[in-house]
Amino acid sequence: MLCVSPDVKKSKPRVSFPPILPLNLILLLSIIAIAWVPVARAQVSNFEKTEGEISGTVFLEPDKRPASQVAVSLKSRVAGIFRSVLTDLEGHFRVQHLPRGTYDIAVEEEGYETTKTSAQLDGPSSKLVMYLRSRSGSIRQSNYTVSVRELRIPDKARSEFQKGLDCLAKNDPAGSLSHFAKATQAFPGYFEVYYHMGVAEMRLGHNDEAMKAFQTSIDLSGGHYAWAEFGFGFLMCQEGKPDEAEKIIRKGLEMEDAAPEGYVILSNALLQLNRRDEAEKSAQEALLRNPNLADAYLVLSNVDAGKGDYRAQVRNLDAYLRLEPNGPASERVRQGRERALRLLAESHPQE
Repeated sequence: MLCVSPDVKKSKPRVSFPPILPLNLILLLSIIAIAWVPVARAQVSNFEKTEGEISGTVFLEPDKRPASQVAVSLKSRVAGIFRSVLTDLEGHFRVQHLPRGTYDIAVEEEGYETTKTSAQLDGPSSKLVMYLRSRSGSIRQSNYTVSVRELRIPDKARSEFQKGLDCLAKNDPAGSLSHFAKATQAFPGYFEVYYHMGVAEMRLGHNDEAMKAFQTSIDLSGGHYAWAEFGFGFLMCQEGKPDEAEKIIRKGLEMEDAAPEGYVILSNALLQLNRRDEAEKSAQEALLRNPNLADAYLVLSNVDAGKGDYRAQVRNLDAYLRLEPNGPASERVRQGRERALRLLAESHPQE
C-alpha cells in the first residue's frame, strides 16, 4: 500500500494498492441503484477475456534504477481502449485483458521527460523496457516518502486487509468488517482500509456508517485518496445533495483522472442537477477510459430519456445489455428497454 503520507501537501501523490473495490453503478432509467463489487468481479466483455497483456519495466536514467510509482498509460489505436496504471517498487507494470492490436504507451513523471513508444499485441503478451530521462538534472524525491509509509505498515495489517478483501469478493461484507477492523488496529493510519470498510457498510445498507468510514479515509489521507472522495460523493447524491457531491467528486478526479467510475458518479450528480449536457460529457469521458464500462451507457440512456430521444435510449440500453447480458440489473434494463420502445412507437406512429 503505497501513498504519500498526509503531511506531504505540495506534491501530487501517486497511489498503489491491492485491488480496489470501485463503484459499479447501475442507473435504471429514472431509478438509480448501486451495486458495489470487487475488481476481481468487475465487468469484462467476453472478447476481452480471450486476449492478452502488455507488461514491462521502467528505469530511471542514467543509473538504471527502477522507476516505482510512475504513471504508465496505454491507448489502443483501433479499439480506443485507454488504461492507466502505476509501476510497483521494482518499476514493473502489467495491463491485462487487452484485445490484439497496436498500442501507444507513454510514461510520465514530474521532473522527467515523457517517454513514448508503441507495442504490437499479436499473441498472449508483449513485454517492454522503457527509460525516463531527467529534466535539467532534477532529482526525484517522491519515492523516499512513499517507501517510508510502505515500510511502516505491519504484516498483520496487510494480512487482515487482504482477508477482508477476500470476504468482499465472496459477497460477505459483514465478514470483511472484522478483518478490516483488525487491520486498522494494527495500523491506525490505514486509510485505504477505511475506504473498503465504507464499501462493506454500503453493501449492508448502513449508509451512515459508510459515510463515517469514507470521511475517516479522507481525513487520514489528508484529502489525497480519490476513491474515498468518490464514495463520499456518491452518498451525498443519495442524500439529495448533488451540489456538494459534485465538488467532492471533482476533487477526486483531480487526483485520479484515469478512473472511469469517478466520471460515472459525477454524471449521476449532474443529472440530479438537470445539467444533462454535462452529464453526457462526463459519461463519455468514462467510456474514453474504459469502453466496456456498461454503467456509463445507462447514464447516457438517462440523458436520452430526459431529451425524449427514445431511439438513442434504446441504443444505449442495448450497449449495456451486450456488456452485461446476465448482470444483476439486466432484467430491469430489459424492462426499461421495452418501455422505451413503446414510447418510441407512440412518438413515431408512422415508422
